[in-house]
Amino acid sequence: MALTAGIAFGPLAKPEMAMPTVQEPTLRPVSAQARCLRLLAKAVDAASIAPVVERHDLSRADNELLIEVIAAAVNPSDVKAAIGLMPYAVFPRTSGRDYAGVVIDGPEGWIGREVFGSSGDLGIRRDGTHATHLAVEAEAVVEKPKSLSWEEAAGIGVPFVTAMEGLRRAGMPKRGEAVLIMGVNGKVGQAATQIATWHGARVIGVVRKNERYEGHANASVEMIDASSTDVAARVREMTANKGFDIVFNTVGSPYFEAAHKSLALRGRQILIATIERTVPFNILEFYRGQHTYVGIDTLGLSSIATGAVLRELGPGFASGHLKPFPIKSGAVYPLEQAKTAFLAVAGSSRDRVILRPM
Repeated sequence: MALTAGIAFGPLAKPEMAMPTVQEPTLRPVSAQARCLRLLAKAVDAASIAPVVERHDLSRADNELLIEVIAAAVNPSDVKAAIGLMPYAVFPRTSGRDYAGVVIDGPEGWIGREVFGSSGDLGIRRDGTHATHLAVEAEAVVEKPKSLSWEEAAGIGVPFVTAMEGLRRAGMPKRGEAVLIMGVNGKVGQAATQIATWHGARVIGVVRKNERYEGHANASVEMIDASSTDVAARVREMTANKGFDIVFNTVGSPYFEAAHKSLALRGRQILIATIERTVPFNILEFYRGQHTYVGIDTLGLSSIATGAVLRELGPGFASGHLKPFPIKSGAVYPLEQAKTAFLAVAGSSRDRVILRPM
């Protein structure tokens, strides 16, 4: 669909209707000599991750596109999979879930199209995006907005998909509803803030020290410093003792009890991660409060399902209510410096870390 500011972020138009490309079939590569970042075996810790760059012939299946990858993000899940925290991760494999690039082989009309995407299985259960080339289902890709750089497009994936899937599953916040975001300055927290304020919700962010909100928002974001304040008590003060319609807990166990006590009647808590696997749970308060807990694991989303979530975000990026994360030049690495990139992510860098494979 045509969107403002020259951005086409919705479902890709049928090839015969969009950007026709005239090329001889003989010019279309049927395979590519891809340079791939390979993880040969599980590492014992982040410092022991030993990626190598290998060359592999890569071709597409009938339902796939062959993409030349221009930029690919490094996510915390990439690091966790590399050190064995995801038992279903296969080895050896090419890592990486997020990407942006150019289609170089596919059905008529696809060649030359600039696309981006993400996935729950790429880089985990099958070869991923940390390579010069990628084969992925045509239904999984989204057209890259012209206004976004390659690095910005590659950085959208996992954080925005996680935030959007959480809010979709919990029920998108309505205008006037209150949303508490714990870990608001993390990338998922920032994405959730953008989406919630786009939909007209009041957002209050929780941080572990005294700091301002760092990301884009469509309204002011009030902050709670968890290091100096009883979060649940402060929430009651700020909401006239009502509590929050949605609590998006991006941290997990350290904030679970405060999140539980911050919920309004019929409130929903979204959880995407944790440190401790077991937490105390007051079942009486849970059912009397008519609460809902929503667990989100985007690793369970296929490439095609992830593409569908990204397309739902399209109108927000087109209108300017949603913005990509700023990419710092010092957080962009070639494949040969992938270990440095992985260590930066493992060290909880707040920068969006990007690989430039070409």
